Amino acid sequence: MSSEPESDPASVPPVHKRRPRYRGKNPRRFEDKYKELNPDSHPDVIAKVRASGKTPAGQHVPIMVTEVIECLQPQPGDRVVDCTLGYGGHSRALWQTVQPSGHLMSLDADPIELARTEARLRAFGMNEESFTARRCNFAGLTKALAEQGWHDGVDVIFADLGLSSMQIDNPSRGFTFKQDGPLDMRMNPERGVSAAQWLTSISEAKLVTALEENSDEPHAAPIAARLKTSVPQSTRQLAEAVKSALPPRTSAEEADDAVRRVFQAVRIAVNEEFNALDSLLRSIPAALKPGGRVAFLTFHSGEDRRVKKAFQEGLRSGIYREVSDEVIRASMDEQRANPRSSPAKLRWALK
Repeated sequence: MSSEPESDPASVPPVHKRRPRYRGKNPRRFEDKYKELNPDSHPDVIAKVRASGKTPAGQHVPIMVTEVIECLQPQPGDRVVDCTLGYGGHSRALWQTVQPSGHLMSLDADPIELARTEARLRAFGMNEESFTARRCNFAGLTKALAEQGWHDGVDVIFADLGLSSMQIDNPSRGFTFKQDGPLDMRMNPERGVSAAQWLTSISEAKLVTALEENSDEPHAAPIAARLKTSVPQSTRQLAEAVKSALPPRTSAEEADDAVRRVFQAVRIAVNEEFNALDSLLRSIPAALKPGGRVAFLTFHSGEDRRVKKAFQEGLRSGIYREVSDEVIRASMDEQRANPRSSPAKLRWALK
């Protein structure tokens, strides 16, 4: 029998595990951007990325924060609902304006990003007495208010209808064609059918209608025919199928625009976004207290038309006392610093 003492496992130094190597000077894949994905440890890198007009991986730069606050005019003590929590930029600004004694409730259907954002905001100091994060599609606003005990309404409602950068940039979510990934596109991956399943089940005629109504796609018919010939299963396959259906002399820029429109149209259909928006617009008048304000950030014509029509009809019927005459857009400085703010339109209404 050996007389040598057994080694203590606690004394054995951990084996250093190298990070996977990537090609080139800077990582290109989302999962390799470890510095951007750990912003607290690499603030200099985050500042450099933002200064270049880009959004750091896994983050989202809130759009028109100052303009949103000016439109909504939240006051200390107000009850506020942010219908689209996302990365939490607007929620954080709204929460700060209603302190002390005010309360913010933020909704989000995405179980993946909701948990991350809530943890980040709790660390910032947004405690349970003044901030509630609720997993809920904004179509369920009325139920959320009832569960919160706010039966007499709220002072401020805000909704940013844009897709969060965290969702766009992460290829595993299926929203982007810049990198290959599963063709999913669900805001809540635990519910409904994926984009691939939706494309498999929908008829060619209904697909044409969806492409036209959801994104004004001028080549809806040939694209729909191509997608039904061989249903794509990944984001790259979808992008390549769309490009192959376009006229021969289509430029690369025009082809990319068509791909973006198709991705938008499919995403809207998979998540039933227009139905959810219509439901939210119908519930807002009863959810607002007299003198309450509501504002929407929209990012394409289908959304903006619905918000504009609802506000104008509400003004004519006496539901709203005042609505914005024109859309508010991001300043040129903001558009240069954050190109994703360029298509944004802000509208507001006063009950």
